[in-house]
Amino acid sequence: MKTIGLIGGMSWESTAHYYQRINALVAARMGGLHSARLLMWSVDFAGIARLQHAGDWDAAGRVLADAAHRLEHAGAEGLLICANTMHRVAPAVEAAVRIPVLHLADITAHALLADGHRSAALLGTSFTMAQTFYRERLERHGLSISVPKPEEQDVLHHIIFDELVKGRVEAASRERFMQIMRGMHAAGAQAVILGCTEFDMLLRAGDVPDIPRVDTTELHCQAAVDWMLAKGPGEK
Repeated sequence: MKTIGLIGGMSWESTAHYYQRINALVAARMGGLHSARLLMWSVDFAGIARLQHAGDWDAAGRVLADAAHRLEHAGAEGLLICANTMHRVAPAVEAAVRIPVLHLADITAHALLADGHRSAALLGTSFTMAQTFYRERLERHGLSISVPKPEEQDVLHHIIFDELVKGRVEAASRERFMQIMRGMHAAGAQAVILGCTEFDMLLRAGDVPDIPRVDTTELHCQAAVDWMLAKGPGEK
């Protein structure tokens, strides 16, 4: 089993889910008392959030690149950035290390295409929806990506930063979120990308069953375990 490094804390609520889910998947795949070989660097999200809202992505990139370097030095053989929005600085992270970074947008695109979807709505923070770094990476795979109207983007951003990252799940926010999902689906999106690692807190298993959706956190965890357990050349 290879050792994975997690760059987390954005927020710690979702990073805790990463830790639990990766371990659960390893245990299910390997059985017995097996658990994941992983390292974690958890940043102070307050500082990251300030840099995000100030538009200082270069500084944010340096913070995550430093975390990546430390994890590599500690023995990580591959890395996950445990946040959709912070893939905005994935190039800086990749440049700081010699080990692979499992890019969430690529993993998401592969899952959509495998399910036969050619178009999808991207929901997340306003940074993820309004900027092009994530959408264009998805579109390189041949997907057509749409995003909500600006006022709906504001609603989603508020739900994430004022509620979910603080561990709060409000019934009214869940209903508004599902309303936005339905609107995007009705407008032609074949599937909905839950492009924020905290969104798994918001939706329950039976919510909007008629709309295909991809949970990026779950996909990232599954891809991490696939990578960790993959046999190298000459291995049995």
